[in-house]
Amino acid sequence: MASLVQLSDVHFGAHDPKVVQGVEDFLLARRPDLVVVSGDFTQRARVSQYREAGEFLDRLEQGGLATLGVPGNHDVPFYDVVRRFVRPLHRYKKYIDDDLCPWFENDTLAVLGINTARSLTFKEGRISHAQMDLIRARFRDVAEAKTRILVTHHPLFALPIGEGEGLTKTVGRHEGALQAVADAGVQMVLAGHYHRSFSRSARDMVEKAGRELVIQAGTATSTRLRDGETQSFNWIDVPRPGAVELRVYGWTGEAFTAGTPAGFAFEDERWATYEPQPA
Repeated sequence: MASLVQLSDVHFGAHDPKVVQGVEDFLLARRPDLVVVSGDFTQRARVSQYREAGEFLDRLEQGGLATLGVPGNHDVPFYDVVRRFVRPLHRYKKYIDDDLCPWFENDTLAVLGINTARSLTFKEGRISHAQMDLIRARFRDVAEAKTRILVTHHPLFALPIGEGEGLTKTVGRHEGALQAVADAGVQMVLAGHYHRSFSRSARDMVEKAGRELVIQAGTATSTRLRDGETQSFNWIDVPRPGAVELRVYGWTGEAFTAGTPAGFAFEDERWATYEPQPA
């Protein structure tokens, strides 16, 4: 069985230190195969915030955990206009990772991160044609038995954001991105940005979707919480090819505890749900 944890929107600079310590303690004790951070490492892309975020990753890696992250819109300077347009992710490359589209592969997983943060869009994201080509190229020679996962900060799909609030926005060049993901045979797309947990088969959402299971993460450590949500992260198990088991761990004030698990099996060209065994 392979396992990965998806953290998102950690927002160092608007974080709760007690929750950060809770995340570290949990991960270092449970030891997933990979820790994914799907964007918004910082609150305002300041040096002090990047330094704290980098030190957090360093502690996980020094503890023997593999990590993979992508930038979010908060990781691009907002008020520093010159830096925003001339060197928007210079600090990200210095303190987090100089690779904006990182790759991880082991015996069971193949994971690609894609940077969707842009200087011009401020809040929303975008995927370039070159990135679409990269998605196809990276997964082209991956063995069929491996689970293919794409990580972005901004969702590729429009999502329900609350009762009566309609749907979220998607990344720019949305249709081309979905076609690239389908061509690459991606089975899971992980994103954040909206600070809400969500999971659903893409083919239940978009008629021409590929074979993706859409998984959204809430904020892991930020104090910027949506109504009805607490800090949380996703624990994702892959017990076998074509199966995914998801547990959302929420912060109780003292520790992270698991909610009701959800199981997904790829059957008849879509992800059907099942009840997994307790952890």
